[in-house]
Parts: sequence; C-alpha cells; structure tokens
Amino acid sequence: MIRKQLRYFILLLILLFVAINEAVTRMQSTSWEIPLVVLVFAANGDGRVPTDRYIDALGGEQVEAIENFVNREARRYGLDIDAIEVVYRGRLQSSPPHPPSGRSALENIWWSLKFRFWAARRNWSDDGPEGDVELFVNYYDTATTRTLAHSVGLQGGLIGIINAFADKSYRGSNQVVITHELMHTLGATDKYAANNMPAYPAGYAEPYREPLYPQPAAEIMGGRIPLSPNQARMPESLDEVVIGVQTAAEINWPLP
Repeated sequence: MIRKQLRYFILLLILLFVAINEAVTRMQSTSWEIPLVVLVFAANGDGRVPTDRYIDALGGEQVEAIENFVNREARRYGLDIDAIEVVYRGRLQSSPPHPPSGRSALENIWWSLKFRFWAARRNWSDDGPEGDVELFVNYYDTATTRTLAHSVGLQGGLIGIINAFADKSYRGSNQVVITHELMHTLGATDKYAANNMPAYPAGYAEPYREPLYPQPAAEIMGGRIPLSPNQARMPESLDEVVIGVQTAAEINWPLP
C-alpha cells in the first residue's frame, strides 16, 4: 500500500514539474517578440517501400506553405514580424511513441510523458540547430491506408505527432493538418462538435456572413468548410483556411 502511494506521489511530482515548465514555456513561446522556429520531421509510419520513396522525395517546399499561411494570418492580426520560421529537417531514424488507442486518462498521461521523454532524448542527440516547436509527421501509403489515426499536438509541450498520407495529391490537406496541430501546441483549442461539424461561431471563418452558407473557407481549428447547417467539406489546401478571432486570442496574437 505504501509503495503504491509512493508511486502516485512521484507521478504527481512529475506532472507538477511538467505543468509548471510548460506554462513558462508557453508564455515565452507566444510572446511573439521573435519568430518561432518550427522543425518538421518525417517518419515512415507503415514501413512500406512506397512510403520510403515518398519521404525521400520530400523537401523544404512541403513546409513553405505552412510558414506563408501563418505569417500571412499573423500580419492580418497586426503582428509586425514573421510569427514563425518552418524548417524541414528530413527523415527520423526512430518514430515517436504512438498515442494509446483507448480513452483511459492514465494511459494518455503516461503516453504524453513517454512522448516528451522521447522528444527530449532525440533533441539531446541531435547535432542540428534547435527549434522552438517540433512536429513529427508519420506518413502512410494510400494503397493500404484509407483512414488515419487522430493527430496530436501537446498544448504547451511544443511537440506534436501528425499522421499524413504519402501521396502528392494529399499535400495540401496534409499541410492543413500539420498547421492545425501546430496551433494546438501553441494553446489553440478545437472548434468542432462531436459530429466533426465546425462549432458556431468560433469554428467558422466568417460567422456573421449573410447568407451564412456556404462559408468561403475553414477556420483552422474548426477543420472543415461549412456548406450548410449539417454539411461540411475538408479544405484542399491552406488557401481555403483562415485563423479565426478566438484562435488568434488563444495564441496571444493582437486583436483588432
């Protein structure tokens, strides 16, 4: 009994340390005094040869659209510097631990600690330049994978795991998902309901548009473009996405 209580006490101390550290880190990262450096890594999620070939062909152009989008939106809100600089760092030698499939709170806590430790260990052994945010993209061959597991961006942890399709036709939608998880790491919250429909008004690009439907774009944390009260579609690229007022406030951008 005493041993079990001691384990819980140690876990609580670890969680307290993580919480305090992430609160400080998040305040520093969203001060927007200098651009945040976002590092993007690629990993073969399914071990297939076509996925390897896809990753081998990737270059910096895959993240250029993300940088341009966020900086464009930052200037729309009055930020007078670039918000981010995105750097593609190439292939990972080892993949991050996969999130648990269950909904157990204890499992999720344990996984988040393992993910943080894995990211820290990878960072310690990396001779390359350091970043403020690290995003790890697992790619999957569309010949064998039709649906992807949910991507995760740890709020305050400044790290995220993104599941993406290893297919050129999905480049735009992959960039939308990567940007969505980037926003999570900076403190933005999801703005869609249980049925995956964007939540009104925060999940709408233009919530006061008349007529309201169809919306001209998706709000980045709403995830989809509302076409009617019960119909929406995924944006094909970041050209069809905006950052809404509530999301901008959550990441500490200046508001009109």
